[in-house]
Amino acid sequence: MEEVVLSSTPPPSWLQDVVGNVTHSSGEAGEGGEGGEEVSVSTVVSALCMALIIVCAVLGNLLVVVSVVRVRRLRVITNYFVVSLAIADILVAIMVMPFNASKQVAGRWLFNAIVCDVWNSFDVYASTASILHLCCISIDRYYAIVRPLDYPMVMTKRRVAVMLALVWTAPLLISFVPIFLDWYTTVEAATAAAASSSCDFVVNMAFALISSSISFWLPGSIMVYTYYRIYLEAARQERMLHRHTRLASTSHAAVVTSTSSTTTTTTSTTMPAAPANGLGGSQAMLGEGGSGRRLMTHRPSSDAGQEATPTKERNLIKLKREHKAARTLGIIMGAFLLCWLPFFTWYVTITLCGDACNIPPIMEPILFWIGYSNSMLNPVIYAYFNKDFREAFKRTLQCVARCSTAQRDPWRSHSGPPYDSDLCLQHNGHVTVVKAKGPRSSRGECGV
Repeated sequence: MEEVVLSSTPPPSWLQDVVGNVTHSSGEAGEGGEGGEEVSVSTVVSALCMALIIVCAVLGNLLVVVSVVRVRRLRVITNYFVVSLAIADILVAIMVMPFNASKQVAGRWLFNAIVCDVWNSFDVYASTASILHLCCISIDRYYAIVRPLDYPMVMTKRRVAVMLALVWTAPLLISFVPIFLDWYTTVEAATAAAASSSCDFVVNMAFALISSSISFWLPGSIMVYTYYRIYLEAARQERMLHRHTRLASTSHAAVVTSTSSTTTTTTSTTMPAAPANGLGGSQAMLGEGGSGRRLMTHRPSSDAGQEATPTKERNLIKLKREHKAARTLGIIMGAFLLCWLPFFTWYVTITLCGDACNIPPIMEPILFWIGYSNSMLNPVIYAYFNKDFREAFKRTLQCVARCSTAQRDPWRSHSGPPYDSDLCLQHNGHVTVVKAKGPRSSRGECGV
């Protein structure tokens, strides 16, 4: 009997490193005694919080993408940037947050040096892309509200495509390229990281200043300026809108008063006697010889001047919609500043002063995850402050619920029994065939 030899390829090096590090970490936890129980409680709580942020960021931004694709009303130029921003936030939640969470939970880096460089590169790349998207959105809103006449000529589809291409390619210059070429760190930090198999993102002063300027300070300054101009213009237009509404209401009240008192003026000519047959009204008005009563109604000229036209109504509706979008995106910008300003302030400060700055180590993961949480907040802001997105989210979630119910119960996905057939009716020797309707698919309701 022949002997069968089973050969298998060894697992990749990064997986061997993970298994070895996990085994080593579990051995240290077993030797820790009772102190390990206290650490495990705090670790479980922090792990649950980080997992909640990751899941909410992925599902929320995925809901934004699906809603814009499904709802035709949301397919406007501004939402091109919004969808691209949601994709960048999904990239942060998938490629960046899980590695940071594993490092915080395990207390050490579980992967090899190549995965460390990939993680740091995606961290800088995706976060910078997300911030640059917000900058593009602020520029789009600036032209839409402050310079509305130039908006159709400036924000064309081709120019938006160029802006999105730059937003996705520019962060490569401060992420993958300098990190894989070791331009970002110091010689001492690189030597220490190679000796200890750690993954500490220690940068030199030049990289810290350049990367933070491109990632945050320059886009943040543009956003603050554009939204300041948008606020001034929106306030001015809102004052004009209130003035127009007040004048229209005053004019309408004056027209109603004038109509009730002097609208109908009766001009009398030769009036014959009332007919004996009791007929009046129209017959009296149409008497022989053209004589009779004529009723003339005079409308004040001010009513015609203040009468609403379809063009005015469309302009007012568009103006209100632009103000709502500007308010929503302004809140998004405020949340962005609150989330990322503390991190970049710490990032530049710790690089400039070095060991002279006595900052607690616990502040680093806290500031990182406050910045990461910005990827989770944008869909929440859309759903709360924007009615169009709120309705689109509601319809999309209802569609998902219907589709999942139809998969569990196939009878619910059809308007009738799954095996309909033609119906043959016979009456007084006449035969009538009623064709059965085909099964109604749920794709019409839930499809794109």
